Amino acid sequence: MTGSAPAGPAGSGGTTVDGVGGEPGRVRRRGRGRTGTVPLPLLLPALVGLAFLLLPLVALLVRAPWRGLPDQLTSPEVWRALRLSLLCATSATALSLVVGVPLAWLLARTAFPGRGFVRALVTLPLVLPPVVGGVALLLAFGRNGVIGQWLDAWFGITLPFTTTGVVLAETFVAMPFLVISVEGTLRAADPRYEEAAITLGASRFTAFRRVTLPLIAPGVAAGAVLAWARALGEFGATITFAGNFPGRTQTMPLAVYLALQNDPAAAIALSLVLLAVSIAVLAGLRDRWMSAS
Repeated sequence: MTGSAPAGPAGSGGTTVDGVGGEPGRVRRRGRGRTGTVPLPLLLPALVGLAFLLLPLVALLVRAPWRGLPDQLTSPEVWRALRLSLLCATSATALSLVVGVPLAWLLARTAFPGRGFVRALVTLPLVLPPVVGGVALLLAFGRNGVIGQWLDAWFGITLPFTTTGVVLAETFVAMPFLVISVEGTLRAADPRYEEAAITLGASRFTAFRRVTLPLIAPGVAAGAVLAWARALGEFGATITFAGNFPGRTQTMPLAVYLALQNDPAAAIALSLVLLAVSIAVLAGLRDRWMSAS
């Protein structure tokens, strides 16, 4: 006798198999998270929130000097700021990868006293005001800083108000994005593959390089993109620690801030470039965050 397979508990969001009146053996997945009529007390605030987020972006597009945009974007000042921003953001991302991926592995794979506290310290720059981060960098790496005084005395290295200072400031605020992304991916990955490689004679580093790293590559790539985008848009720590010197420390956000006081059209043009970069980053991460669940 043909019949339908027993269904799961109501509201479980499971699957059912059609029998009589349907295609034999066809699996039908129950919809999850779907509701009927949206309550008005929830709909109105949701629309207000959506409008609040979208209207500034729409205003930027409406007020953009589209006719003069090519001249604005081809000016030497814009290209200097853009080139410096791309260079520093890429360098900060590379530095974050070199030290951030091992740090994420340490937090995800190793148990040690105070690991929760260390994780909190790693994520602190996410909530720390960027200007405070810039002050902290000055106190650490300035000429009279805790480390900076020895760098200056022993090696003649001065980091504040230099391009290297921009890279350090951007790394400070961007690396936590990479660490969080990679640590989450490591926790989701099965550690038994790495342990099996170690059992077969591979060193722990070889197992990480040949087994674990390929498994977590998508998470590393997503974290790198996030870190790069955050570094590209960094303002507060950069202007505090590295200053605003055209051609040396003036990145795109700093150029926008300066142009807004003297040439609003140029500020809008620079803002459009950063907006386009942000949209490109979001589009690159669409499979990670924008896929329907």
